[in-house]
Amino acid sequence: MFSMTTEYALRAAVFLAQTQGKQTAQHVASVTKVPTHYMAKVMQLLVEAGLADSHRGPSGGYALTRPPSGITLLELVQAVEPIRRIRSCPLGVAEHCACLCPLHRAMDDLASIAEQRLGSTSLADIISQSVIPLGTQQRDQSPPE
Repeated sequence: MFSMTTEYALRAAVFLAQTQGKQTAQHVASVTKVPTHYMAKVMQLLVEAGLADSHRGPSGGYALTRPPSGITLLELVQAVEPIRRIRSCPLGVAEHCACLCPLHRAMDDLASIAEQRLGSTSLADIISQSVIPLGTQQRDQSPPE
């Protein structure tokens, strides 16, 4: 249902939510098992959406702009690849223009359910679970010196 880019953005955000301070794209990529060049692009999308800040220089890196409790999974998904809702018949069938056919209504209902669930789940909800989302990584893991 979600692209790899969306998956990567969610992994990166979870990692940033678990850590203190700024993290380089290289370190985020390493921990989340994402190609470094791809992670840089993903992080730029999160910066453009206002969900992360980017700081240059020797002590630079990325950090979330808000606490994990203030960022929903829906915001992250929408920043990378918005959930597409079906507002009119994709086939242009005249009889379906006033209301969606049963197939497209069912598809849009699923998109609505996904939006509701993602919108009611924060990064804090994810990292508060007893299982650490990114496996054996420590919650406050800092980049190697």
